[in-house]
Amino acid sequence: MSLTRSAARPTAGSAARRSHSGLLQAWLPKLVLAPSAAISLFFVYGFMLWTFILSLTNSRMLPSYEFVGFAQYARLMANDRWWVASTNLVVFGGLFVAICLALGLVLAILLDQRIRQEGALRTIYLYPMALSFIVTGVVWKWLLNPGLGIQAMVRSWGFENFRFDWLVDPDMAVYTLVIAAVWQASGFVMALFLAGLRGIDDSILKAAQLDGASLPRIYWRVVIPCLRPVVFSAVMILSHIAIKSFDLVVALTGGGPGYASDLPATFMYAHAFTRAQIGLGSASAMLMLGGVLAILIPYLYSELRSRRHG
Repeated sequence: MSLTRSAARPTAGSAARRSHSGLLQAWLPKLVLAPSAAISLFFVYGFMLWTFILSLTNSRMLPSYEFVGFAQYARLMANDRWWVASTNLVVFGGLFVAICLALGLVLAILLDQRIRQEGALRTIYLYPMALSFIVTGVVWKWLLNPGLGIQAMVRSWGFENFRFDWLVDPDMAVYTLVIAAVWQASGFVMALFLAGLRGIDDSILKAAQLDGASLPRIYWRVVIPCLRPVVFSAVMILSHIAIKSFDLVVALTGGGPGYASDLPATFMYAHAFTRAQIGLGSASAMLMLGGVLAILIPYLYSELRSRRHG
């Protein structure tokens, strides 16, 4: 009887140890990640909440907690510079997204033809995305400078009447942002589309060819509809980049001439940090956050819905 009990005790002890070990393995990753998660919650979502609180106050040079309701939002709606920045965002964002999608799709289709030196060409197209928007803005500022860049070069060739002074033209300055941004991001969109093209089943294309469909018709009727998820993801990413654009504007145009090429991000920075109007800047930041959420929420909903049905 004693031998049976002594044999049973180690078995119970080993089972308890295994239980503790399994519990430790289950909780150890959570314990390791807990500090990072807490820091992220505080410095990201905590500051979002603080910005919203400041947007409801009469804060100027320093934060103040004299609440004025939505008065700062009313001031923002009555600010002409905000409407210029918002209009510029619509123009810049719309052209940026549309041109990047069209150019990226064309480049992806060309590279999908299994041409020679595909790897080198893909690297060349993707290289601008490795640069920061600050570098891109500085380079394009040189190229678009009427006295140093493209205009000066063409005039030195003998075309004295050639003009390309968009950088100093209040009506055209925002389009210089489009040129620089498209140059940087179109290669990234090309990579997304190329990955989508390589994921399409070849049997679908062969079946369309056997039915007598021409290559342009195959791409228009078969290939592009299959790329809808890629198009949706690209639109979400590009729109997010457009709304948050700040460093490109600062490096390329500085928001000028005057504030003709302002975007909401530069408006927020100017009022919150250089004009001592933290409340107004916070209100503009919250509207920018609303724009980002308006893009992200449909994207997340689409992802969750596709996983649920998948």
